[in-house]
Amino acid sequence: MKNTIIPKSSLDFLTLLKENNNKVWFDANKPKYLEELNHIETFAGALLHELSQTDVLETASGKKSVYRIYRDIRFAKDKTPFKTFWGGSFTRATNQRRGGYYFHLEKGNSFFAGGFWGPNAGDLKRVRSEFAHDSKPMQKLLKSKTFVSTFGTLQGEQLKTAPKGYDITHEAIDLLRYKQFLIIKRFTDEEVLSPDFLNLALETCKNMRPFFDYMSEVLTTDVNGASVI
Repeated sequence: MKNTIIPKSSLDFLTLLKENNNKVWFDANKPKYLEELNHIETFAGALLHELSQTDVLETASGKKSVYRIYRDIRFAKDKTPFKTFWGGSFTRATNQRRGGYYFHLEKGNSFFAGGFWGPNAGDLKRVRSEFAHDSKPMQKLLKSKTFVSTFGTLQGEQLKTAPKGYDITHEAIDLLRYKQFLIIKRFTDEEVLSPDFLNLALETCKNMRPFFDYMSEVLTTDVNGASVI
């Protein structure tokens, strides 16, 4: 834990890549890329190990968690071939545990996030039915001291009006409008490069659990609380 850090060189490499986002430069600097990638994979592996003490994850290793640096440019307007951030995720195991942990490391734009980026129609309908039935548990979670101090507020794309089937005057309309359910904790470069960053990242992930546990319970039961899995 104490020796696992993100070195400054790992963020500096991304800056250089952003300035030279082409295959010729990347191929010439491939050894440096692999060296920095190893630092990120080592950090991710240490975080995965610690997080696995309190959650059940199906991600096999830190190496498996880190995303490829190569962009899919087939249908993109931006044809630069490489991502200019280190990113990765840890997947919670089995359909009983919903939600997932995501990390994004980049100079001036580092964060950990979790939640539900693109819930399918069935899951979205189920969550909305729960909010309409009783939004108090979610409201209590979002107002808790730990949630507010870590994540601030629930984030994600929202409808401008009420979803179909719900009245605009519904007491839970602020929650019913959400199409995504995301929680995000941002970090400064100083925090990312500090010797304590692994602990900060671990604490952030642990603070996501009440949100994950609530959403998992909702998405694995019907409105009467009976299991659907």
